[in-house]
Amino acid sequence: MTLLALSWPDFLSPGRLWVLFVPLLLLGLYLVLLRRKSKQGMRYTNTSILQAVVPAQSQWLRHVTVGLVLLSLVFLAFAWARPLGRDEVPRERATVVIILDCSYSMEATDVSPSRFDVAKTEAGHFLDALPDGFNVAVVEMSGNSSLILPPTEDRNAARRAINGAETAPSTDVAGALDAARQAIEMAPQGEDGERVPAMVILLSDASGTTAPTSPKQAAGQLANLGVPIYPIVFGTDYGYVDIANDEGQTQRYPVAPDHAFFEDLASITDGQSYNADNASQAQKAYDAIESDVGYVEVDREITAWTAGIAAIFAAVAAVGAVMLGTRWR
Repeated sequence: MTLLALSWPDFLSPGRLWVLFVPLLLLGLYLVLLRRKSKQGMRYTNTSILQAVVPAQSQWLRHVTVGLVLLSLVFLAFAWARPLGRDEVPRERATVVIILDCSYSMEATDVSPSRFDVAKTEAGHFLDALPDGFNVAVVEMSGNSSLILPPTEDRNAARRAINGAETAPSTDVAGALDAARQAIEMAPQGEDGERVPAMVILLSDASGTTAPTSPKQAAGQLANLGVPIYPIVFGTDYGYVDIANDEGQTQRYPVAPDHAFFEDLASITDGQSYNADNASQAQKAYDAIESDVGYVEVDREITAWTAGIAAIFAAVAAVGAVMLGTRWR
């Protein structure tokens, strides 16, 4: 489906746009003639006879008809210059790195049945929607983030890696992003020897790190590679987890998600952050990401569309001309 941008379009033959001066000159000539006619005044004082000869609707109908003719010429000029539209086509190859937050905070049940369960379930649905030619890697994010599945087209292996993940202490966002970068560099190249497009899906709720580099520095390294980060942030401001200490006593910790942190990470890489207060919102986030991940915009000539619009204006103008030349009763 061709996407017509609201901004000025690109043209394959922009030098031909000089012809736009023709409808502009005609418009100027029409305005001059109208002004000249108004200065001449009326030659007949018997207005009842004049109204019988010239129907009342002729003035506005004449203006509309001339306007439609000029618009038709404008779009014919655009068509001659061969305009380009934007078309979405499916990607054939790409690398998607899924970072799954396995920290204890993901055990919070404010997203039913838990943030962790919803993240894994929706990640599986996302895998089902990815094109077959995409490589998928999985990074486990905890206090010791690591790449648990290198890039592969094996969807079953990716599901096993995600479903087999378990929660662990702490959160190392920077380390997880570094592991994602390494996975992208490991991915097979395209047929032309160039690195295929890549993106990172970050399923998390917290912003901690135990790595020597900061998460923003790690995000900057991905940005240098042209890799966007799409965080899906799970949880509500009222989420909490109960964790037993070394003495066996249970202590409650509030685990509100850090939305601002993930929005910053996304903006660094030209990605987009999504909130997931429940499973339905998580699914909507995946749908939006799928649209960005699965398709790429390309230029496509839309000369036929532009010429068609010109023909419509010309046809309506022809009807107006016939009405002007016919006395309706």
